[in-house]
Amino acid sequence: MPEYLRRPDGHVYLMVERDPINNWVYARWTGIQTLATIQEGGLFYVDMLRQHPCARLLNDHRELIGRFTAANEWIATVWTPLILQAGLRYFAQVVSPGIFGQLSIQDLHQRIGDQFQMQLFPDVEAARTWLHSCPD
Repeated sequence: MPEYLRRPDGHVYLMVERDPINNWVYARWTGIQTLATIQEGGLFYVDMLRQHPCARLLNDHRELIGRFTAANEWIATVWTPLILQAGLRYFAQVVSPGIFGQLSIQDLHQRIGDQFQMQLFPDVEAARTWLHSCPD
């Protein structure tokens, strides 16, 4: 069952669900993100994996707007060690269609791409195909 994280104004900024058939966590980010929403969403993933370990994450930015570079230092220094301890090994990233989101994820990939297997994809199907090839 999907979980929806909302801003104080009620806007859903993140939908997260465990996909037991494919054995991964699927997360779809929507709209403009702030450091606070990225931290809350990222820690939500960590809690999910701590409760039920899962090696794969399908992170979907197709509906993300703008940049999130300001959060990349936090993602690299705080979130990445926590998510690795929780069991993540394979990170499939569907890239935002907007240039600012693309630049943000490229910066993040340079910072954390050597911590686990992280691949960038233009669409969900390519990301799903790659995750299916990753061992449990």
